[in-house]
Parts: sequence; structure tokens; C-alpha cells
Amino acid sequence: MENHKKAAKHHEEAAKHHHDAAKHHAEGNHEKASHSAVKADGHHCIASEARKEDAKHHTMHK
Repeated sequence: MENHKKAAKHHEEAAKHHHDAAKHHAEGNHEKASHSAVKADGHHCIASEARKEDAKHHTMHK
């Protein structure tokens, strides 16, 4: 259950940073947009790792 919560939290953070990146692009601030995109990618990676751990857990407890 904790892996699901962790993944959800990081997907939500990634979405927030993607929205920020879009806003920054619209404002013409491409450097800030780039930073937000990198943050989004980091959160996506953490969420992906949590999903992998959850998949292992489900495989072990069939």
C-alpha cells in the first residue's frame, strides 16, 4: 500500500511541475520551464521505482 501512496504522491508532483513548465513556456521563460521539466522527470522516476517495487511485492505474494 505504501508504494501506491508513494507513486501517487510523485505522479502528482510531476504533474504540478509539468503544469509549471507549460506556464513558464507560455510566459517566454524557457529556462524556468526547463528546470520545472527536470523536476517533473525526477518525480516521474521516483514514481516509477515505487511502481516497480509494488510489482515485485505482488509477484511475491500471489
